[in-house]
Amino acid sequence: MTSSRFPSPRSLTRRLPVTWRPFRSRVIAYTLASVITLGMITLAIVIAPPFGIADRLGLVFFGMAISAILHMLARSRVVADERGLTVVNPLRTHRYDWAEVLRVTMVQGDPWPTLDLADGTSVGAMGIQGSEGERARRAITELQALLRERGEAPEPI
Repeated sequence: MTSSRFPSPRSLTRRLPVTWRPFRSRVIAYTLASVITLGMITLAIVIAPPFGIADRLGLVFFGMAISAILHMLARSRVVADERGLTVVNPLRTHRYDWAEVLRVTMVQGDPWPTLDLADGTSVGAMGIQGSEGERARRAITELQALLRERGEAPEPI
């Protein structure tokens, strides 16, 4: 029985594009970014007088730099549309046609799934986090169903 929270793999093909994003890691990253930025701004305002404006601005910019790094981690996602998959990882965005992606695998204990590509390489899809348990398993099942329907992925054994 499918949960109303997650669509069945068969219903996905009728409503592309589909985006998979991690939930917990995004909440943690953006919460930390907010706390660090606000903390640095507060510290820059209340810091002792011997520190000049350059020092205060340095604190604020340091907090913003940490927040930018946290945003890069939180922006990870996997998007399936009519043309293929877009995998957004912290530093790079990859775009693949359906025929380029052979399979998606994630064994127990993996942090995220791996997409095996037709050119013999593979790429991690950090937009689906293994730590999210059932949510990750559902996303992998949905992505595998889309690959079977739209790509050249072999049928599961």
